[in-house]
This record gives sequence, structure tokens and C-alpha cells, in this order.
Amino acid sequence: MFKDLEEVRVFFAQDTFASANGITVEEWSPDGAVCAMTLRDDHRNAVGGVMGGVIYTIADFAFAVAANTDHNPTLAITANISFLTTVKGTRLIARSRRIKSGRTTSVYEVSVSDDTGREIALFTGTGYKL
Repeated sequence: MFKDLEEVRVFFAQDTFASANGITVEEWSPDGAVCAMTLRDDHRNAVGGVMGGVIYTIADFAFAVAANTDHNPTLAITANISFLTTVKGTRLIARSRRIKSGRTTSVYEVSVSDDTGREIALFTGTGYKL
């Protein structure tokens, strides 16, 4: 298991896709994580809204940080996201929490909000522990 937030940050800095998109790990505990990102122009679609893929990416990353907390590689076997409303703020915050962690599978829920407090999306992921 990770010892502290700094160890988590060092490990997940190797996730170059999340890093390139500006996603950072803000908080971590054995039961979940909080990740955040500042939105940029290249995160927007043709009509100016935040791309659904950006919202999915931060949710998936928060799931990955939480699900891999014990250094046991865990891969998503299912993931579902419900987009609830549009982004009005300048930052996205993804809060993951463990629902179940068994011998071979785990389930996490991730809530994505913006910095205005709007709940943007709800993600549920099931992981398989390798």
C-alpha cells in the first residue's frame, strides 16, 4: 500500500496521458482519491463545451488511483458514466470512493464536479485485480 500522498503522486506521474491533460492527485486514502484539473482550450469541443472524453478521463483516472492503491495492478472490466449537466467552471474535480474490494474484483464510484459545485457526471467502475 502507498505510504502517503507524495508516493501516490510519484507513482501516477507515470500516467503520461493524465499528466499531459493536467490531471493531478489532490487527496488520497486507502478508500478513495480526489483528482483535479484546470480546463484548457484544447479540452473543449467545436461548440465550446468540455469534451465528454475529458470528463471520462478524469473519472477513469480517479478510479485508477483508488483501485491501484495497494500496488496490486487492477484493470477496469466495466465502466459506466452518466453525464448530468454541462460544465460551467474552470476546473474539474473527481472524487472516487470504494464501494467493494474483494479478492479479485473491486467497485468504485466517482463523482465529477466543477469548481462552481455543479455535479457534472457519475462514473462507476469495476476493476479486476491481476
